[in-house]
Amino acid sequence: MPEKPVLTVTGLGKRYTLRHQAARGALSERLTAALRAPLRWFQRKSSGTSAGATAEDFWALRDVGFSIQRGEVVGIIGRNGAGKSTLLKILSRITEPTIGRITIRGRVASLLEVGTGFHPELSGRENIFLNGAILGMSRAEIYRKFDEIVAFAEVERFLDTPVKHYSSGMYVRLAFAVAAHLDPEILIVDEVLAVGDLEFQKKCLGKMEQVASGGRTVFFVSHNMAAVQRLCTRCVYLKQGSVVADGPVPRVIDTYLREASAAAGGRRWAYARKSPAIEIEEVELLVGTEPRVAVSCGSTVTFRARYRCSAPAQFSAGFEVSFIVFGQGQKLVNFWSNAGLGRTFPAAAHGTFTCTVPDWPFRSMPMSVQFHLNYRLENLVDLPEALTFDSVDSDRFGTGIVPHGSEGIVLLPHRWSST
Repeated sequence: MPEKPVLTVTGLGKRYTLRHQAARGALSERLTAALRAPLRWFQRKSSGTSAGATAEDFWALRDVGFSIQRGEVVGIIGRNGAGKSTLLKILSRITEPTIGRITIRGRVASLLEVGTGFHPELSGRENIFLNGAILGMSRAEIYRKFDEIVAFAEVERFLDTPVKHYSSGMYVRLAFAVAAHLDPEILIVDEVLAVGDLEFQKKCLGKMEQVASGGRTVFFVSHNMAAVQRLCTRCVYLKQGSVVADGPVPRVIDTYLREASAAAGGRRWAYARKSPAIEIEEVELLVGTEPRVAVSCGSTVTFRARYRCSAPAQFSAGFEVSFIVFGQGQKLVNFWSNAGLGRTFPAAAHGTFTCTVPDWPFRSMPMSVQFHLNYRLENLVDLPEALTFDSVDSDRFGTGIVPHGSEGIVLLPHRWSST
């Protein structure tokens, strides 16, 4: 007989009422409104709205349904406002759903906000016991894990200091340490890890990997696609409060990135042209044939620029084109130029320049692209930030493993042998 899901969500919905204060209109509108005032008074009395205000329903979640088996690590992704945090608050029993049913089998530990359940006047030591009790730990269990919690949080020196004097980083370390050591059947973690420094984020990811490998269920909300790929065995994509994709992590992330790219739309620039005959219409980043705002390591990536030229005969020697890629902190990452290969492109009234990188090697980082168009070494067009996009980690070598971020900024093809 198959094991029952550890969590089942059926027809889940959460509705909020948004109230808007009406603006004053013209004199005729205000006279009409005055004549209708008695009727509106009775309507407001029954609905509870105030004078001059209107109300509308907003569904943060609508008809959400899925089931999770024991031991699954599920990533929840989506744009801001998609309903991710609302879903986790409902699963954590912080917020009541408007409609729908949730069945949970097992103890739930949640880390949704930094220092949730901490009392600012109490010390770190006292808050470990207080927060542990709130999360459902017995006093004996807290005593047994106390040293491990303190060591993980790295707050030994400040253990007896009131937490109101802690930095946000110390807060999140201690909060995560308590929640992660609860040994729950289900661990729910929101994007709070973004508060910590890089070393702490690695430590938290390692702890969640340990929790997941122990057969417990993890819900992980993040905008970090590399972390989702590294941790999760399944991914749910929320869009405007509904589930639009649920399944294997690479497929769902690809759907999310494709839709995010489509929503970003085109881009236009204001820039100084040294030749009025040249106009750059568009600069795009493509994966396959689709524009993207994020690319995965190992993808085939194409940079493309469309242009118009009102006097192509002036440029008979051909154009020199460059795409210059910068990483975090505007550090030069790579420089691609047709001139470096001893080539130029013939000028046309309307044309396209493309540069294709067949095996994108770069790890997770924000990136930008500078575009240059030259003629006989004279710069005609310079777009300092023609594109911005994110490079994200992936299962680059098809092993089922997303490499750790400490292994450099590029992943190059290589082979191993032993004799």
